[in-house]
Amino acid sequence: MAIATLGNIVLDCPDPLALAGFYAAVLGGEATANSDSSGSWVDLTGVPGAPLAFQAAPGFVPPSWPAPDGPQQFHLDLTVPDLDAAEKEVLALGATVLEASDRERSFRVYADPSGHPFCLCRTA
Repeated sequence: MAIATLGNIVLDCPDPLALAGFYAAVLGGEATANSDSSGSWVDLTGVPGAPLAFQAAPGFVPPSWPAPDGPQQFHLDLTVPDLDAAEKEVLALGATVLEASDRERSFRVYADPSGHPFCLCRTA
């Protein structure tokens, strides 16, 4: 028997509302600030799949990718039907390319505006 269920996947960042807005533009849904958190906690609502939330982290330092002395710790895999079209859109929203040189591979690696790595993965 399971001990717990997954509540949220929470990303620390300097500006929760801005980062939630980025992911709302990528995944759909709406960035919803918790009314009693003074903007330090924002949920992404109305999106199927695992729930995402964003938490203010003073002094936030984004993960390095790739860095053998400081692993990325986690990343999000986002499935898309067209890698080229999705890449264009996430870059326009403020993502940066981390590794996309192999255009034949089924995934490409980016960083969101706060520096968290994520992959765009071609759907099968």
